[in-house]
Amino acid sequence: MGDNLPLRRTVLAAGAAAAGVALTGCGEEKSTDTGADKVTDRASGKAPGSAPTAGDDAVLATAADVPVGGGTVITAEKVVVTQPAAGKFKAFSAVCTHQGCLVNKVANGTIDCPCHGSKFSAEDGSVTTGPATKPLEEKEITVTDGKISLS
Repeated sequence: MGDNLPLRRTVLAAGAAAAGVALTGCGEEKSTDTGADKVTDRASGKAPGSAPTAGDDAVLATAADVPVGGGTVITAEKVVVTQPAAGKFKAFSAVCTHQGCLVNKVANGTIDCPCHGSKFSAEDGSVTTGPATKPLEEKEITVTDGKISLS
């Protein structure tokens, strides 16, 4: 029995190291783009495929990143930008008013929270489906030369 002890420790240590590597890969949220909804990369806060340019630190997204009838969740800034009609952009807090989870997508005219199923209007942030009872906080934005920034 004593002869197997070092072998078991080696196997356990190797297993723990492998588990650590596996967990490391789970920490970064990548883009999901299914047409009418987009989620940006949590680490960069930039929309998928956007290249950072000098002086655009305050830019949340470009108009092209926000599909008409959909939106883009910028997790790094905790903001969701929607375009309910062509050329009409809105922004809201991405923090669900129910229990503080981050919304994760915009689809079918709603901003959706994955935690408990609350849905908010992409046009005005009002609750369309509970359990949330309060609307998402509207954020003031500006759109200049196709770049959307918080005001």
